[in-house]
Amino acid sequence: MISRRALELSTAILTGGFGVAVVVSSLDNGIGWSSAGVDAGTFPFLTGLVIVLGSLYNLVRGVVPAARLANVPIALTSTELRRLAGLFVPAAIFVAAIPLLGMYLAAAAYVFAVLAIPRHQSVLRSLMIAVATPLALYVVFERMFQVTLPHGALAAAIGL
Repeated sequence: MISRRALELSTAILTGGFGVAVVVSSLDNGIGWSSAGVDAGTFPFLTGLVIVLGSLYNLVRGVVPAARLANVPIALTSTELRRLAGLFVPAAIFVAAIPLLGMYLAAAAYVFAVLAIPRHQSVLRSLMIAVATPLALYVVFERMFQVTLPHGALAAAIGL
């Protein structure tokens, strides 16, 4: 069982850490104005700053609860925690598979697994959606926006 206060505090710390990472990495890219205009790190810096400030606000609200909801002793039961893991674990595997398989194969595998394994869709329909997803990613990003998504070590190994 996880208490609501523990959940709020851990979320505030996690998002705050993410915000700090964004701020620090944007400082490497430069913030402010240059002769060419706004430096590349300015927008990520401001975004990271907003995330850090929001996380600090949530941290303070978690430590000093004013609302009745913050005093709820249990926020997640074991059943709810299993359902949450059912969402998080496939997403974590998807992110971990991107460097090896590339974005397109990892996305196809993720979509298929999320739809077919828990039997949300039929296997045929899941397969069709799993094939359509990387095709849509390819068309939108590589053709329309001309942004190359990660192809992964597998594509590099076979020469793509």
